[in-house]
Amino acid sequence: MYFSCTGTTQAAAERLAALLGADLYRIRPAEEYSAADLNWRDAQSRSSVEMRDPASRPAIAGRMPDVEGYRRIFIGYPIWWDLAPRIIETFLEHSDLSGRPVIPFATSGGSGIEASERSLRAAYPQIDWKKGRLLNSFPDKARIEQWLSGTQE
Repeated sequence: MYFSCTGTTQAAAERLAALLGADLYRIRPAEEYSAADLNWRDAQSRSSVEMRDPASRPAIAGRMPDVEGYRRIFIGYPIWWDLAPRIIETFLEHSDLSGRPVIPFATSGGSGIEASERSLRAAYPQIDWKKGRLLNSFPDKARIEQWLSGTQE
């Protein structure tokens, strides 16, 4: 599962899925984000307004995926204001992820993944969160396998 506006997180998700032989599901907003919507320097841009409002839950287009048959779930997203975009919370609140580990991965122009992980763990303690990873420059297969070995049940 991944959310991507500019293609960076999508590329990381595709590489991870190829390495794991995993399925991909893109979390699509009901209304796509324009370049103006993503302008973090504009306090009135859509992304800025959403991220200032902890209750914001942007709508997701289409049907939610059936995750019943999956052993573990990877959730990828860009870091916005040190956090996961609010649409990730929309996804989490409309998906039954119980009974399986959830592993976040993210891309960012300058922030780490740690603050977003802490925020997600605090907001969704019922989810079995595993250690995430920033995938800006995609690590080699051995490093990915080392990371994933720490996410086993």
